[in-house]
This record gives sequence, structure tokens and C-alpha cells, in this order.
Amino acid sequence: MAAAFKFLFQSNPGRDHGVRRINIHLMRVLYLLMFVFLDMDAWSTILAHSGPWENKEAMVWSVWAAFATLAGLGVLNPLKMLPILFLEIFYKVLWLLLVAYPLWKAGTLWGSPAEGMTDVFLPVIVVIAIVPWGYAFRTYILEFRK
Repeated sequence: MAAAFKFLFQSNPGRDHGVRRINIHLMRVLYLLMFVFLDMDAWSTILAHSGPWENKEAMVWSVWAAFATLAGLGVLNPLKMLPILFLEIFYKVLWLLLVAYPLWKAGTLWGSPAEGMTDVFLPVIVVIAIVPWGYAFRTYILEFRK
């Protein structure tokens, strides 16, 4: 049992570019959750909609459907789809800073329309913890400099 647990925290330098197996598996779970739940919600809303769309509402559902559908590719190859996680982290943290934080600071967040979205966006901390930041830095920052 201890050997199996230790195995999860080791990396596979050839196949996974030095990223620990636990990160690979957790990213797969995260991509799968996004693919199943957000995709189901987004596509059911899009397909069930009738009549003309309000522009911003259509844009939001289209982005979420595309985002969640692309997350399905992350189940197959989690490292190549890291930009999907970067997008998720960026838009959620940005929303929390621009919308939730000022409301919370003013003492008006709880009970406001933003409370539900805040509850959904706060677990972005888990996504931040799952991302293999060393690999991301090497691949997306240092590689761009070459």
C-alpha cells in the first residue's frame, strides 16, 4: 500500500515530462468533471433554448460549451490542455477580485446575486494546487523565449 502511494508522487520523466503522477491523475479527474458537468449544463441550455438569444447570454453559454468540450481532450492528454486550466484559473480569480472581493469587503456579498457564483468560483484554489507549475513555467514561459 505504501509503495502504491509513493508511486503516485513520483514522476515519469519520459512520458509525463517530469510531472508527478498524482498531478496527471488529478488533472484528468478535473478535466473529466468539467467535461461532464459543465458540458452537460452548457449544451443542454444551448440545445433547449428557443427564440433569439440575448448577445451576452449567448456568448457566455458558447464560451462555456467550448471550454468544457475542449476539457474532454484534457482527459486524454492533460499536459497539452493546460491552457484550459490557465483560462479557468484566470477568469475565476479575475471575477473573484473584480466582483466578489469588493462585495465581501463592503459586507454585501452574502445574500447578493453574486453569492452563488462566488461559491462556485472559490474552489479554484484546488485547480491552482493541481497545476504542475514547474512544468507550466518551463513549457509556457521559458519555451516562448527560445
